[in-house]
Amino acid sequence: PVLSSSAVKFRRVLAHFPQELSLAFAYGSGVFRQAGASAEHGETNMLDFVFAVDDVVTWHMTNLSKNRSHYSFLKFFGPKKISTIQGYGAGIYYNTLVPCNGRMIKYGVISTDALIEDLFHWKTLYVAGRLQKPVKILAQNENSRLQAALVSNLKSAVIASFLMLPESFSKEDLFLQIAGLSYSGDFRMIIGEDRFKVQNIVKPNLAHFQKLYSTILQGCPQVVYKHQLGRLEASIDKSPEGQFTQLMALPKTLQQKITALVNPPGKNRDVEEILLQVAHDPDCGYLVHQGISAIVRSSSIVQSAKTILTAGAKKSVIYSLKKLYKMAKGELKKPS
Repeated sequence: PVLSSSAVKFRRVLAHFPQELSLAFAYGSGVFRQAGASAEHGETNMLDFVFAVDDVVTWHMTNLSKNRSHYSFLKFFGPKKISTIQGYGAGIYYNTLVPCNGRMIKYGVISTDALIEDLFHWKTLYVAGRLQKPVKILAQNENSRLQAALVSNLKSAVIASFLMLPESFSKEDLFLQIAGLSYSGDFRMIIGEDRFKVQNIVKPNLAHFQKLYSTILQGCPQVVYKHQLGRLEASIDKSPEGQFTQLMALPKTLQQKITALVNPPGKNRDVEEILLQVAHDPDCGYLVHQGISAIVRSSSIVQSAKTILTAGAKKSVIYSLKKLYKMAKGELKKPS
């Protein structure tokens, strides 16, 4: 159920911006219907975009000349300073609550190199996390390294989820686990987000998740589709050898976070040795979850603090109040 806002409508928004984009996508409740939201609500929600660009300073310079009003007071410091601030946290710079073609939009700008690093290594899991869920791709250039990174990110999401799930699980269980990766450890899930956000994303969009992950799952020998039962019959290898193979295939930053959790300070053991120990640990899946939470926690805190600068005080307050309102609505709707 992609909302009736067609690709044409999204591309009309893109036309307002500098066109030097390696990747542009729309995401969120303005694009994919979420559980508990009416069709009209989806058509009035803020539209969220991410633009990946090769040359950040030049892109901001052109955008400042075209769309100066989108920026906070930081516009007075020029494109170089904006690009420096962009580099902090998750490496993405958001302009929010921007009126465009009769809708409110929010758009983030990230360098192509920073995006590729996040997709391959999960350095912040911020934009990589968004790309683990269905998005509407609006523009993509012929960057083979970026294409490989997009696929690698999806494979990593599946491997990490396999480590955290039991031996047998449903298709919905897998997609709930995947969709929740980038929210693990995000302080906004405590205050500022609907606690049922992950379920609300996945349940109405199972077909979109299936389409996104079907090629990867078909290439997993341990996964067998039983369509009639609506289950993925998975015989995930939970032996230490099987778990060690999966741990060794995880993104680099996650491996480092997991090893930091179990390696006492001052002990100089290599990553492979520590992950072999983790593979034998009955709490292996929990340690993977804790590692992911550690990545997300630090990037989400810095990124949220950055919003005060990039959005300005007034927009930050308005945006935060809207998030709190959505959170309160979610709490009221929750089953008793």
